[in-house]
Amino acid sequence: MSYHRIVVKFGTTLLTSGTGHLSLQTMDHLIRQVALLRHQGKELLIVSSGAIAAGKEKLEASPSHKNIPSKQVMASVGQSRLMQVYEQLLHQQGIMAAQALLTKRDLLDRAGYLNARNTLLSLIGLGVICIVNENDVVATDEIEGADFGDNDNLSAMTANLVDADLLVLLTDVAGLCTANPHLYPHAKLISRVEKIDVEIERMAGDARNSQGTGGMVTKIEAAKLATTSGIAVVIADGNTPDILTKISNGEDVGTFFSPLLSKMESKKRWMLSGLASRGKLLIDEGAALALKEKNKSLLPAGIITTKGNFHRGDIVEIFDNQGNRVGCGISNYAASDIILIKGQQSDKIKPILSYDYGEEAVHRNNMVVL
Repeated sequence: MSYHRIVVKFGTTLLTSGTGHLSLQTMDHLIRQVALLRHQGKELLIVSSGAIAAGKEKLEASPSHKNIPSKQVMASVGQSRLMQVYEQLLHQQGIMAAQALLTKRDLLDRAGYLNARNTLLSLIGLGVICIVNENDVVATDEIEGADFGDNDNLSAMTANLVDADLLVLLTDVAGLCTANPHLYPHAKLISRVEKIDVEIERMAGDARNSQGTGGMVTKIEAAKLATTSGIAVVIADGNTPDILTKISNGEDVGTFFSPLLSKMESKKRWMLSGLASRGKLLIDEGAALALKEKNKSLLPAGIITTKGNFHRGDIVEIFDNQGNRVGCGISNYAASDIILIKGQQSDKIKPILSYDYGEEAVHRNNMVVL
C-alpha cells in the first residue's frame, strides 16, 4: 500500500542514539529520508521529542536535575536548539521548516482542535514540514509521562488532526516483540497486528528507557487511538537504513497495525480521541449489544452507573460491564441527572426530573461506536 499523508514520530532515544545529547548524524539520516518522500509528492509532518535532552546538553545539567521545573527549563533552552538543527537539515534539502507547540489543553475544546487542525493543514498545503512537540514549558503531562508519554500519544492525536493515512513511530527496537528485545535477545518480532487486545498490551510491557519518557506501552496506546480513527500505524527501528522509504512503499518492516475503521469525519475522530471526555457511562450487556450490533441510541435503562461530574452536552466515554470501551458520545443529560434516571425506562425521565431532553441518554447521531 502507498501512503500520501504521513506523520512520523522521532523519540528521544532515537534522536540521541542512546546518549545524553542529540545525534546530528542520526537526525541527518532521518531528515534525508523525509526530504526524499517530500520530493516524491508525499505530505509529511514530524512529531519530535528531544527538547529536554538538547537543553540538558546546552546547560550541562547533571543527572540529578530530574524534577519538573528543571525539565521545563531544559525544554525551554533545548527547544530552540532542536528547531535550529531541524531548520538547518531541512534547509539543506530545500524544504522550509515550521514549529507547532501543543498541549493537551489546546485540543480539549472543539475550537482549539479546529484551530490546530487548520494551521497544520495549511502548512502541509504550503509544502512546509512542521515539527510538532508538546509545549513542555507550560505542560507537565509529557514530562511526567502521565498522558502523552514521550509524544507517542501526541503523535496519534496529530495524525488524527490532519487526517493522516499513516502514523510511523520510530524507536530503537525493530517493533513490537514478544518480550523486551534489549533484555531477551530471543524475543520475536510481531510483524502484523489486526486488533490491539489484552494479549498485545501485555506483550508491550512497560519497558521505559533512560532518555525518553515513553516505552512500548505508550506506543501501543498511540496505535490504538490511531487505528480506531482509521489510520494505519507502523512501529519500527529508526536506525534501519532507508526505513521511512521502505515503510512508505509498504515493505514488510517493523510492526504494522491495521486500521480498525474507515476514515471518520473530523468531529467523530475528535470525540473518539478522549481528549475532551468529561466522564464515563457503564452500561449493561443488553445496551452494549444494542449499540454495537443494532445501531441503537443509548437509553437510560441500559446505564448501570456514571463516573465524573459531566454536564449536558459534554462528551462521555461508554464502557460495558466488563470494562471494555464500547465508544463515546455527547450526553443529553448531566451526570447528576443520569444518576437519578439510570436503569429507568425513558417514559420515567420527566416524572423523575420534572423535565426531559429526549428519551436517549446519548443519541446515535452523536455517538461513535467501536
